[in-house]
Amino acid sequence: MHIIIYLLLGIIGLIGIFLIIALFSRKNYGVQEEITIQLPSNEVFDYLKHLTNQEQFSKWVMTDPAMKKTLTGVDGTIGFIYAWDSQNKQAGAGEQEIMGLEPSKFIDVEVRFLRPFKGIAKTPFTIQALNENETRVIWGMSSKMAYPMNIMLLFKIENILAKDLKESLNNLKVILEK
Repeated sequence: MHIIIYLLLGIIGLIGIFLIIALFSRKNYGVQEEITIQLPSNEVFDYLKHLTNQEQFSKWVMTDPAMKKTLTGVDGTIGFIYAWDSQNKQAGAGEQEIMGLEPSKFIDVEVRFLRPFKGIAKTPFTIQALNENETRVIWGMSSKMAYPMNIMLLFKIENILAKDLKESLNNLKVILEK
């Protein structure tokens, strides 16, 4: 009987320690990855501005090909919303919206997660012409995690996100350089 009480007290103590650590931990995070693509910047921009093209290269969008998708507005224009709803816990539910476009230079995208947890992230694409037929694409993600979910930042979630961004950019390169 004493062992069970000590075990329960230990578990409660560990949970308490994690909650206290989360109180003093950072809540913001940001990652970005880049790749060079052998195409003019206008062609890269014209492909990336269409959020539905992410179905071909984004690791996150490709998590569940059977997810329900709802498209609102005109893809490739400010205000277009790509919403998804999946029973797959890794895909969850949410939507992404084109918030701004600067031709051949920048695509401002906001992602609003609904499930498995709520959150808002900025996931912009920066397109830089290196020369006439070579373009650097930088894809970033930044957000804030509410208490106590911010405890996940201690476990280097940025490394996982960066790996996923890099994999997606490699997919993009393969598609665009065909």
